[in-house]
Amino acid sequence: MSDKSEIVIVSNRLPVHRVERDGGAGWETSPGGLVSAMTPILQDRPSTWIGWAGAADCSLEPFEHDGIRNCPVPLSTEEIANFYEGFSNSTLWPLYHDAIRTPSYHRHWWRPYREVNERFATIAAEVAAPNGIVWIHDYHFQLVPSILRTLRPDLKIGFFLHIPFPPEELFAQLPWRREMLEGLLGADVVGFQTKIGAQNFARLCRRYTEVTGTRDLDFKGRHVTIRAFPISIDFDRYESLARDPAVQQRAEAFKRQLGVNRRIVLGVDRMDYTKGIDIRIKAYGELLRSKRTTLQDSVFVQVAVPSRERVDEYQSLRDEVERLVGAINGTFGELGMAPIHYLHRSLPAEELVGLYLAADVMVVTPFRDGMNLVAKEYVASRIDEDGVLLLSEFTGSAHELKAALQVNPHDVDGLTNRMYAALTMSPTEQSRRMRRLRRIIRENTVYDWANTFFEALTA
Repeated sequence: MSDKSEIVIVSNRLPVHRVERDGGAGWETSPGGLVSAMTPILQDRPSTWIGWAGAADCSLEPFEHDGIRNCPVPLSTEEIANFYEGFSNSTLWPLYHDAIRTPSYHRHWWRPYREVNERFATIAAEVAAPNGIVWIHDYHFQLVPSILRTLRPDLKIGFFLHIPFPPEELFAQLPWRREMLEGLLGADVVGFQTKIGAQNFARLCRRYTEVTGTRDLDFKGRHVTIRAFPISIDFDRYESLARDPAVQQRAEAFKRQLGVNRRIVLGVDRMDYTKGIDIRIKAYGELLRSKRTTLQDSVFVQVAVPSRERVDEYQSLRDEVERLVGAINGTFGELGMAPIHYLHRSLPAEELVGLYLAADVMVVTPFRDGMNLVAKEYVASRIDEDGVLLLSEFTGSAHELKAALQVNPHDVDGLTNRMYAALTMSPTEQSRRMRRLRRIIRENTVYDWANTFFEALTA
């Protein structure tokens, strides 16, 4: 493989993770839509993926895996604490998610954020071929485009934000707002999940930087394209899994375990305060209290994937969720039968799709979300065109999935009523809505998303 790459991807993590095998450690491709979408494009030309390997204070040489050159970037324990857990996830994450939790603004986090961005940009500049393409991903690296532009003005540079971009009145709080905006303006194409995110960014640039233009922007003699590129999933993969006899048998086993005559309500999320897990559990408890559903009628299953467990706020959220589950099960459960089943762990794709097939109602109710691909995974798995998607109107996917039963997740009474409506929706109405949802997702897959972005970048 050439030392120089025509395409370079910059993201927080490499597309592989370390696994222990007989005879030593090796690398395995990580699951996820971004990796799936990028792999065929990157395998077609000399390419490098730059990212952190996942372990602190670990320096590794570049290596090839599955036709892609991986370039691990070392991060110290202190950098993980300040750049990642600090600025990225305690400043930007809450700020960009509508300040659901109060962001913290610390100068001793900002400096490592800038330094790590400089390191990633420098490596990208070294490995990119003349006139190559560099695609930078997510909120961890919002300074990389401008740094890279200074180092390598010959490159085509793209940036995509996987989380929401906040409105003017929130982003204005950030002490380093101008630096962050000018950092992103180093790209040729800046992509967002929704049109609202793109509009927020353009409006802020016009206020705090020296740009001209309305929709797209001109900055320092360059044209910067600002657009929405709603990310999606590999539709065929989920549909194929849903048709797998072994997965269908697993779905039937779930139904037998939970009660064949009970309607199943399902939530699948990372354990994160943006996801609204505690509120939906409260809403289901209200449904039981009102006797509009009973222990014999329905059951709620919540899968909460562990996340950032060293952070106090996340541990507090887990404690609150587990307290609520225990209280509701203690009040409404019977021996051998519980109204809520709670799993605090990740599940393989086959198990998840089995749950998607078993679930009569999928509850996706984040307070704020860039897109939310779980909603799309559920729809792709519903091969019989039944089931109900209950979807927060504050997700990026709500802009596309208008046939879902949408809800304001801050409104517990409204959420309770919508949950009841989902549980009692007629088969005809379910089918009408699900057909529309499946058509939308089938026509805009993660591969379409990647190709559309590359077309905009190379235009």
